[in-house]
Amino acid sequence: MALLGVNIDHVATVRQARKTFEPDPVWAAALAELGGADGITLHLREDRRHIQDRDLRVLRETVTVKLNLELACDNDVLALACQTKPDQATLVPERREEVTTEGGLDVVASEAKVANAINKLKAAGVVVSLFLDPDPAQIKAAKKLGADAVELHTGSYALAKEGLPRDEQLAKLKMAAVLIVESGLTLHAGHGLTYHNVQPIARLPEMCELNIGHSIVARSIMIGFQAAVREMKQLIS
Repeated sequence: MALLGVNIDHVATVRQARKTFEPDPVWAAALAELGGADGITLHLREDRRHIQDRDLRVLRETVTVKLNLELACDNDVLALACQTKPDQATLVPERREEVTTEGGLDVVASEAKVANAINKLKAAGVVVSLFLDPDPAQIKAAKKLGADAVELHTGSYALAKEGLPRDEQLAKLKMAAVLIVESGLTLHAGHGLTYHNVQPIARLPEMCELNIGHSIVARSIMIGFQAAVREMKQLIS
């Protein structure tokens, strides 16, 4: 059964809209754990648009499940990651103008930069995952550089219309998943997953971890955070 990593970024998005102290993503993380979350995921972006340095430091002290930090290959954020030592670091691409992460990390085009980030994180004792599109060349590069896991970018699948378009995207993810597992890497997935589309991804053989945020946060506004996490956990299992 796939584990559920709950991304709490958008709790911080609401807080930062007013530059105040609530809602606190640390509180959301505690409620997520009570709802059955197997991990807490947060993305410390270079522009600090939602999660702040303080959040990472406090969460490292308070989270009792797996703590997964998403970050770009940026020296400032890398230094903080090596200092706080999350259980896992997931390297992702970043562009200031994007609303959310768009597409996977291009390891092939930025091999030296990614290799440097992986080496720094692993030297600090942090497990490293790479957020990648279902592209065989990218997966092979991840293996070459010594990553521990690959998180498949499921955005194209999530945006595809039901029927043949979504089936085609699911087929690409299935092929990539097989390559990841055959390469000796751990299989993760995330981006755009909702209560309506998560189950085919959760059923992929040897799927280890799903990271889901926006859909859970949106649902929690209506029914509460603990209950929203519990519902997603039940769907996955």
